[in-house]
Amino acid sequence: MPARRASVGRCARGRRALILILPGLTACAVCAAATPALPTAAAPAPALAPLPAAAAPARAATLATGAVPSVPSGQTVPPAQPAGASVVDTDQEVSVVAPEPRYVAPTLRDRIGRIWAPVLIDGKGPFRLVLDTGANHSAVTAGVARALGIPLGETHVLLHGVMGTVAVPTIHVENLIVGDLQIDSTMLPIVPDALGGAQGVLGTEGLLDKRIFIDFRHDLIMIRRSHGQRAERGYVTVPVRILPNHLLATTAYVGSIRTTAIIDTGAQTSIANIALRDALLGRRRHYEFTKDQIVDTTDTVGEGQGADVPPIRLGSINIRSAHLTIGDIEIFQAWKLADRPALLIGMDALGTVDVLVIDYRRSELQILARGAQYDDDPLARFRDPRW
Repeated sequence: MPARRASVGRCARGRRALILILPGLTACAVCAAATPALPTAAAPAPALAPLPAAAAPARAATLATGAVPSVPSGQTVPPAQPAGASVVDTDQEVSVVAPEPRYVAPTLRDRIGRIWAPVLIDGKGPFRLVLDTGANHSAVTAGVARALGIPLGETHVLLHGVMGTVAVPTIHVENLIVGDLQIDSTMLPIVPDALGGAQGVLGTEGLLDKRIFIDFRHDLIMIRRSHGQRAERGYVTVPVRILPNHLLATTAYVGSIRTTAIIDTGAQTSIANIALRDALLGRRRHYEFTKDQIVDTTDTVGEGQGADVPPIRLGSINIRSAHLTIGDIEIFQAWKLADRPALLIGMDALGTVDVLVIDYRRSELQILARGAQYDDDPLARFRDPRW
């Protein structure tokens, strides 16, 4: 969250929100992105690290798997001097060019990470869709519809933003495929092209028996059928509960306050509800709040408060330097979480790890903290087709 310590107000931009597809079928997501940091206001990303060993232990249509390897960094160096040539004492510039990750990027000081999946739609693509564990239905932009040659349908659905609602058209596709995930004959809402370069949202339909491997170091995402495998040595596990609409929830502590946390890979920044703010003020009355704007995908503008909060603990994982945007957000009403402390944990925190595994079958996260020591190749078992 680059500008979280700035003294000026910042803008958190909602990328997606509650999508009402048909009666009884909803896709939920919320996303906030901070504006670029001022040069004098840069702050480190939240640090996510395992707690000491004494901390409470954590509980415990298929096609070929798609894997997107990273592109090796390029390096430009001066040519070698031929034999016998005189050496001139000059400053030689060495330029190291690191390519922008295509799909998976970590959270750094000056940018919030992302998880995009390469998705084939009706055999075309791949299209880069945001992996969004807060959305139970997929959606695409109008540009994808044009690339597919599919005209927008006459059927409209309601796209409920964090602060507003708008009717959007839909398209019908025959299939949507990534890795071991295949979704047949589905309707995709058309979302505004405000996803930071992504071409849509990959929701959680079809993921309840899947295992998602996300390697922030190697620009790699793989979706496979889960076989219930346990975490490798060096990983920390965080148990989750699968709520209605396929939401991933876990118990977290903000300081000493017990909180319901929603794991949302489609959200850029972490957001808290009013109940959590009130609980924080009850423990410590003096917080420095910044004025935050929340702009949702319908362009409705709301206001929130930004605050640095005590460390957030997920099982044996500790998120330090945490900052939350706090507000009376509609999405917590939709998730029936408005009356008790709750927060949405976005990519500003999730992107600070080296590897994130989401195993829906085991109902757990498996996390390799950034810089953690491990004995085995973390990709080895995912390369094994038996896994």
